[in-house]
Amino acid sequence: MRKDVVVLGAGIVGVSIAVHLQKRGRSVLLIDKRKPGEETSFGNAGLIQREGVYPYGFPHDFGALLRYALNNTIDAHYHWSAIPRIAPFLFQYWMHSRPAQHKAIARMYAPLIERSVTEHMALAEESGSTHLIRPTGWLKVFRDENTRDEQFRDAENVKRDFGVSFEALDTKGVAEREPHLKVSTKGGIHWTDPATVTDPHQLTMGYVSLFERLGGELAAGDARTLEETSTGWQVQTEKGMVEAGAVVVALGAWADVVTKRLGYNLPLAVKRGYHMHYKPEGNAVLNRPTLDFDRGYFLAPMLKGIRLTTGAEFAVRDAPKTPVQLARAEPIAREFFPLGERVDPEPWMGMRPCTPDMMPIIGKAPRHKNLWFGFGHAHHGLTLGPVTGRLLAEMITGETPMVDPKPYRVERF
Repeated sequence: MRKDVVVLGAGIVGVSIAVHLQKRGRSVLLIDKRKPGEETSFGNAGLIQREGVYPYGFPHDFGALLRYALNNTIDAHYHWSAIPRIAPFLFQYWMHSRPAQHKAIARMYAPLIERSVTEHMALAEESGSTHLIRPTGWLKVFRDENTRDEQFRDAENVKRDFGVSFEALDTKGVAEREPHLKVSTKGGIHWTDPATVTDPHQLTMGYVSLFERLGGELAAGDARTLEETSTGWQVQTEKGMVEAGAVVVALGAWADVVTKRLGYNLPLAVKRGYHMHYKPEGNAVLNRPTLDFDRGYFLAPMLKGIRLTTGAEFAVRDAPKTPVQLARAEPIAREFFPLGERVDPEPWMGMRPCTPDMMPIIGKAPRHKNLWFGFGHAHHGLTLGPVTGRLLAEMITGETPMVDPKPYRVERF
């Protein structure tokens, strides 16, 4: 089989890249070891985070660092055995998260985030998936007045600098938006510009269906078999050996299985995360995704039920599951909202692919011809899938890119 482009990785990022290349007349084969959307793209809070111009940084205040050092929080957990291996990454991550650096990164990151909702809606309309996307925004609620006031100030800065809309809510305002919450909060922030997704996996599959209608093909395959040839690239699949003029690595947390073999020693790490679905009790309704900010977990209304998601677990990627954050969060979440019985037989775990400067790697590989990278989106894989897909497709086909791709190039490392 011969294709113009092979895309390795069928999560939301890889699928979006494949769609945009196929739309531009390229023949594309989308390859994954599993079915599309079954790894990291399967589990998240369902947010298209238009407000997320500041990527999730490493805390710098002493109180948060002390809490994390105790290793007993919901929003962060780490494996002691992994620390020696991930310490260099964590140090770089901490350095990039310093206020001045974080602000500079936000300026470079914003052009991607600003287009997140519009690019999703374009693909959703073409794929017939708009019913999965809701314009509800999401809610961040507070139990502490000092935290609330600090977050209000930060939100005002984001609004001023990046034009993102929000509503500052008092206790009554939170209760009006989410009347079934069981606790009396100190207020909240309603980010009104983001969109929310009621089933991220279904949305990914909707984009897969669009890709196939456009003439794209899927195949199971092992990215580790990728080899450069005199005319491009080849990779082994269930359909036999496939040759292509170009290849895109969109493997998320598994990008290193290709990049290391090709000589790219990139500072990649993973933040593991967990989720569980619950039936709501009685007639209880959660109208939009809601973050219990002071406790560090998310509740999101999904087609399957109320999804409880946890923060970041720093561990070796392939280490066994340790859903301790979920165990810590569940009793607190039950006091916060009337959660009923569990829906899933066991907790789901996924891997967020992270870079130390919190921005994705998007662009051409510097030492190989027709090799392209699109990974490292951390918490914003769902948010930035279609934006990355369009940007990378424009670069590959020689179009004028929708945004300046320079800040996301691999050469920055």
